[in-house]
Formats: sequence, structure tokens, C-alpha cells
Amino acid sequence: MAQAMINFRMDEELKKNMEETCKDLGLSMTAAFTIFAKKMTREKRIPFDVSVDPFYSDSNMAYLKKVIGDIESGKAVLVEHELIED
Repeated sequence: MAQAMINFRMDEELKKNMEETCKDLGLSMTAAFTIFAKKMTREKRIPFDVSVDPFYSDSNMAYLKKVIGDIESGKAVLVEHELIED
């Protein structure tokens, strides 16, 4: 089977993280993209849900950064409590 070269741009940090994940799985990035392409071709769809995770919304990320800043600066008061079983 003839091979084709495909080039596209990706955020540098995302690429680095994907390479590490692929390495942990024992895959190359080429193998990972080939798996994706074969599954997409076979199923005629993107083989996973594509949606917006509200956890990563701008407002939530801003809130989390503020809380982290408060903890790091000592402004936040952390209180230990007992776990409540449901």
C-alpha cells in the first residue's frame, strides 16, 4: 500500500503532551492518527463525543485561578472536615 505524507499544525505543548501519552501507550503519533483515521473511516463519524466541558469554561477557569491565588497568598482559610457519606 502506498504511503501519503500529511502535514498539519498543532500547538507545541499539545504535541509534546500527545507524544508523551503515545509513548506511555507504546504508540507513535503516526500509529495513533492512523487508528483514528481507520476508526473514523469505518464508522463514518468522529469516534468520540465532541462537546464543550463546562469545567473548562472561561468563568470557571478564572474562579479556579483566583482560589489558587488566594491559597498561595494565605488569604484563603482551609478547614478540615469529616467526610459525609451519602
